[in-house]
Amino acid sequence: MKKYILLITIGSICSFFQEISAQSKAFETEIIDSVYSELFKEYREFWVKLPENYNPNSSVKYPVVYLLDGFSLKENLEAVYDNYWGHYLPHMILIGISNKTNRIRDLTTSQIKMRRGQAMDEDTGGAENFTQFIEKELIPYIDNKYPTTPYRTLIGHSYAGLFTINMLINHKHVFENFIAIDPSIEWDNQKLLNEAKQKLISDNYEGKSLFVSLAAEQLHMWDEEITMENIMDDSSEFTLFARSIIDFSTFATSQKQSGLNFSWKVYNEDLHGTVPLPSIRDGLIFLFKWYQFKSPQKYNNPETKVEELVELLEKQEEIYSTHFGYPFPPMI
Repeated sequence: MKKYILLITIGSICSFFQEISAQSKAFETEIIDSVYSELFKEYREFWVKLPENYNPNSSVKYPVVYLLDGFSLKENLEAVYDNYWGHYLPHMILIGISNKTNRIRDLTTSQIKMRRGQAMDEDTGGAENFTQFIEKELIPYIDNKYPTTPYRTLIGHSYAGLFTINMLINHKHVFENFIAIDPSIEWDNQKLLNEAKQKLISDNYEGKSLFVSLAAEQLHMWDEEITMENIMDDSSEFTLFARSIIDFSTFATSQKQSGLNFSWKVYNEDLHGTVPLPSIRDGLIFLFKWYQFKSPQKYNNPETKVEELVELLEKQEEIYSTHFGYPFPPMI
């Protein structure tokens, strides 16, 4: 790091870049795109949102967030990102993958015939094929067309949360970060849950981060007496969903030797359909906690010596290099 231009405050840094980017948006930053899948023999649709400071003439590249069920959850991710980039989150490219068709097939990890006492008529168990599509077809297309780095985050809700945990457990090389929102990890008599427990004991997940959420406003569809305090004593089918998330999260928390950077949160006042928004917020802030400027008060204090500020910036540079593979944050 050869030279720094020190602005008065961290807030003024963010404001400066927001004003510049607002003045220079002479190009399209939100795109609906598609890629032809040889695996599925069809076009698969997705949307792309380029960061505020994107310049097509620049060589700057960005980390990428991939959102499953991307069209239905688009506003949730954009609301969080638009409010928190800068101090909390780096500039990133957002990708929303469509799961409008064959959702259950693509996102579930094994084939089943019965679920919750009823016949499962839809095609299931196609997660491995969908994984191959993402890794071998979608990501190469994105990386070839857009200014990306290999630092990737995957977000999934419900069945897509099940898929997200499967990606971490069995395909951890594809993404660095994972957010599993109210994941359906009870699927197929907890098959993935049991596999995950074995893998967290035997495998190394150093450098990987996972945030899991649980919507707990209705833990039992029929019995309001079921709470977080007594749910693990219940053995009914109605609580298996929540009990599986609790079981997985409690176990993952205990496996420090796995190297996995893990956190989970219970949202007592949220339902399955409302929990994505707070989960995306808390999940991204957790995943990028390392990104945030250390000792911001020193940057704001006019009495801080220039030498001390330079030292702080050099440490920040080391942090970015360790995680991103390059020294400067994407917002610079």
